[in-house]
Amino acid sequence: MRYIFSFIIALNFSVFLISAQPLSLIPLPSEVKPGTGTYTLTAATRIVLKDDSDELKKVCDIFLDLINPSTGFNITYAETSNLPIVVALDSLIAHPEGYHLKVTQRDITIQAQTPTGIFYAFQTLRQLLPPVIESRTMTNRRWTIPVIEINDAPRFSYRGLMLDVARHFYPVNDVKHFIDLMAMHKFNYLHLHLTDDQGWRIEMPAFPRLQNISAWRRETMVGHLNEEPRRYDGVRHGGFYTQAELKELVQYAADRFITIVPEIEMPGHVTALLAAYPDLGSGGSSYEVARDWGSFSNMLSPREDNFILLERILTELMRIFPGKYIHIGGREVPKEQWQKNEFCRNTKIQNGLRNDEQLQTWFMRRIAKFIQSHGREVIGWDEMIDGGEIAGATVMSWRNEKSGMDAIRKGNNVIMSQHDYCHFDYYQGTNRNEEPLAQGNYLPLSKVYMYEPVPKELTEPQQQSIIGTQGNLWTEYIPNIRHAEYMLYPRACALAETAWTQADKKSYPLFLNRLREHSKRLETLNVNYARNFLIR
Repeated sequence: MRYIFSFIIALNFSVFLISAQPLSLIPLPSEVKPGTGTYTLTAATRIVLKDDSDELKKVCDIFLDLINPSTGFNITYAETSNLPIVVALDSLIAHPEGYHLKVTQRDITIQAQTPTGIFYAFQTLRQLLPPVIESRTMTNRRWTIPVIEINDAPRFSYRGLMLDVARHFYPVNDVKHFIDLMAMHKFNYLHLHLTDDQGWRIEMPAFPRLQNISAWRRETMVGHLNEEPRRYDGVRHGGFYTQAELKELVQYAADRFITIVPEIEMPGHVTALLAAYPDLGSGGSSYEVARDWGSFSNMLSPREDNFILLERILTELMRIFPGKYIHIGGREVPKEQWQKNEFCRNTKIQNGLRNDEQLQTWFMRRIAKFIQSHGREVIGWDEMIDGGEIAGATVMSWRNEKSGMDAIRKGNNVIMSQHDYCHFDYYQGTNRNEEPLAQGNYLPLSKVYMYEPVPKELTEPQQQSIIGTQGNLWTEYIPNIRHAEYMLYPRACALAETAWTQADKKSYPLFLNRLREHSKRLETLNVNYARNFLIR
């Protein structure tokens, strides 16, 4: 009883600290020491850079681009200032993404080992300012920041969100908006699902049929997959990103310390690819870009000439995306065509493969070795190692905890992305008549927040193989960015805290307190977030 009483006192004290200060920091920093009083941002404020670095100045410029329109102050740089924001690199900060932020009534000091840490410190400072700072419209008011000291660093090195642009195409500016919201919440990997049965979204000049045929479907199914009779909208849908647009997105994300991970699905989810190049398939001679959702039996054949073509596509992909990870898919692969295909049966015999799971792993291992030979690392969905090991690959575990633990025992690093906690295309309200169309499952905010990516069954050394977590937005039923915002937020806020904040510092009641204040910031940003949590 004494321990319960102490916990209640500590919990109430924490609530008081957060409610007594205008703090709505998400994700919650590692160490927060509130003080007394405020620092006031004025036209006399200047940024004092202690290190001459173009990258550091670019980080500061992004912050100034945020605050100057709203304050009307035109804050810039100076060697000294009466109200300085002092920015300095400090090798004594242990974590490369960590930072120290100190706000007094006279100045603000930001220190980090790298520009990455400086950027995250500015995201925290941004959230210490009133939400109206996000308006980018000049507002006459006192721009106060509470006196505070923060030491902070992330729990995981990989903190990701996935956007499926294959099922529904999202314009470049919408993807940039997606990136902006990620950056504010300290995510650092954007996984772009660029190809699937319903569309191919990458310009490949050497393969023009991918742009002319694979990027477009003649219409789109309306409603859920199990509804009979199926209905269609009769509207041609599609599009693709030019290589110049993709490079622009890569740079835009990199400026916000987000790495884009491109995904090309294989050996399944390839109907759009086969519509342009049917000879790559394992069955049939005619294909159409899919207008329905769900899984299709169409598969790539494991022929040598197919591997050569895929290697050409992947080489082009690596020229566009300089990040270390290339995602090669491997998810939901029906094997019926392989079972009926004589070449596939012979391939298994010639390579001593006992079943189609081993054939899939053999296929993915071949692709992985090619990518690794170019100095890159491979990510794939957990099914890719059902038939054996793929050395050096990172496994994205989505089916269940077991698939992640099996990958770790095979020697792979793992990104935990369990669907029943991390698939944000699931319903988040119990009354589906009041919710936009979504996949059938139910995933409330509270369950996302309670997700613990590290299974207790793992030993401490095994736990180190879990490098992070990721939320996934599959867009079969999400045709535009406003719908996407509703599905993502505030659930992405909850996952951001799981990815950044140490597990023993998390508390759902305290998170909700901060989220209620943080939602004002989302509202100012015109984010179409779900408001279910506000009525509880």
